[in-house]
Amino acid sequence: MLLSLMRKHAKSWIIKVLITMIIMVFIFFFGYSYISDEGVKVAEVDGEIISYVEYQNAYRDLLKNLQEQYKNMWSDNLIETFDLKNRALEGLIENKIIAKEAEKIGLDITDKEIREKIMTYPAFQYNDVFDENRYKVVLSNNDTNPEDFEEATTQQLLQEKLIQFLQTFLVVSDQEVLDQYTYYNQKVKIGFILFPSKDYMDSIKIDQALMTKYFEEHKEEYRVPEKVKIAYIAFNPQDFRDQVKLDDQEIEYYYEDNQDQFTREREVRARHIMFSLPSDAPAEQEEKVKEKALSVLEKARGGQDFSELAKEYSEDISTKDQGGDLGYFSKGRMIEPFEEAAFNMEKGQISDLVKTTYGYHIIKVEDIKEESIDGLEEVRDQISDILISNASIDLANEKALSLMDQMPYDVDLAQFTSQHDIAVINTDYFSQDEPIPYIKGDAKLRQSIFSLQKTDVSELIEFNNIFYIIQVVDKKPSYLPEMGEVSDQLEIDYAAYQAALEAKSAAERYLARLREGTDWDELAKTMNMKPETTDFFTRMDSPEVIGVTPDLNDAAFKLSENNRYPDAVLENEDGALVIRWEGEERIDKEKYKQEKGQYADALMLLKRLSLYDTWLKRLKDQTDIDRSKFEKYK
Repeated sequence: MLLSLMRKHAKSWIIKVLITMIIMVFIFFFGYSYISDEGVKVAEVDGEIISYVEYQNAYRDLLKNLQEQYKNMWSDNLIETFDLKNRALEGLIENKIIAKEAEKIGLDITDKEIREKIMTYPAFQYNDVFDENRYKVVLSNNDTNPEDFEEATTQQLLQEKLIQFLQTFLVVSDQEVLDQYTYYNQKVKIGFILFPSKDYMDSIKIDQALMTKYFEEHKEEYRVPEKVKIAYIAFNPQDFRDQVKLDDQEIEYYYEDNQDQFTREREVRARHIMFSLPSDAPAEQEEKVKEKALSVLEKARGGQDFSELAKEYSEDISTKDQGGDLGYFSKGRMIEPFEEAAFNMEKGQISDLVKTTYGYHIIKVEDIKEESIDGLEEVRDQISDILISNASIDLANEKALSLMDQMPYDVDLAQFTSQHDIAVINTDYFSQDEPIPYIKGDAKLRQSIFSLQKTDVSELIEFNNIFYIIQVVDKKPSYLPEMGEVSDQLEIDYAAYQAALEAKSAAERYLARLREGTDWDELAKTMNMKPETTDFFTRMDSPEVIGVTPDLNDAAFKLSENNRYPDAVLENEDGALVIRWEGEERIDKEKYKQEKGQYADALMLLKRLSLYDTWLKRLKDQTDIDRSKFEKYK
């Protein structure tokens, strides 16, 4: 009634006075922020205000992105886990700093640049052409309007321009590229002798005082992680399949609406004879391989059995014994030149030589299956299974949501389910690094569960097509145990620690003799040791024969023909190692010439990112940032 009156007499001075009075009452009782969040200050950057509305929009976007990642495993407690509120504010602060610095430098973004950038996004295109209606629909479906999206695009373009501006001061020299390439591609080979810790275990005597000292020094290693105990209800769609009733019309409608699912692509069955040729083979080698392939092609076209020729001449070991038979394949399964040739041949036809990255091929098409659509009766059972599966998922979901709607705010899941004759499953305690009992789960699901507090109930969670309602029954905080609680494991660890020390001492004595000039082979023979040698490896590799050994690569690449032994022994989980330089393999200069551009680009990217991060951090340190008002909005 009142709203109708106000609309009808909107221009009346009486109504204007009434509206003014209402506004004044709201301001008096609720404060100005009730009228306009735009004016509420969350933070200041060199005197420039970040409003509550700006903050809310940034926070909403971050929240939406994270919810999209976690989907049905989302929990509101993850907001705190990922510190979303602070991240939203810091992002806005950085945007203000970037915009201000860009203005100083004289950088700006034109409407044309924004428009061109937006038009390149595939999500807004139809048949590879920008579609304005699609643009608006996609934004609307993601709770975003064009103004906000264009503002975000402006910030992105501004950041890109700043990076380009900073990049103008960067130079990557030929020597830097060579050094980088050498670092990643130079190889070394080492000899080594292992002193296994296990060989010293029998001589270890447990000293209680020393073991107590060891425990105090390594106490953190025995920390018991936070653990939770949960109760949950599972809604498995398989349990609802019997409730689904289908009629023939539903099956027919699905068949008509999803013809592409039942369309069989055109397939070719072919044999081939392959003649291997490296991609970087010299012309002389290629000519020789091609000549051999042509001679076999002549035999094939002369009527000799193609299968037997493949067994004799083909260098494709995976099909050679089957006479080169590749079976049936559709488009997209083979390398492009091979596929193009095979799909343009007739049944029984033998191709000319076809060159691919593998070498030369002779192809014979044995059979062709044209594109076809399976009949309804052929796929009726398949469609029925799809429809029943979809319907049972919907039923399980609806049942779970209906049950959640009936739950009181402070529900006790076990008590509630007993009243509704529903099975609840209780787990034992488990940590975030352990599989969830019965469910197993993944890292995201465990993270979602551990973000809940004691007695909290999750939202409806879907994992592996099963719906769950989960309640945290109890939480045990992480703690450091008393020595007596871990005595058995402690004794094992202490003995292993002492054995490792003994192995290290023996290795150090051995290394000292080598560095004094004792011959490697003679000492090994005298001490009854068995030296081994690795293959050549780069700094990025870990020699399999040794296994993961901290500092191995650094130590190995510091050695040389004139300095064959390191200053110290190395240690891994098996014991102590003495290593010796055996040789090096320098970079392939021809390969370096081919890959130089890639390494230069990668090095420039690393420099650019490092410079940008350093530049932004310096600007933040120099900027007057006031976050004092933010606390009440967190």
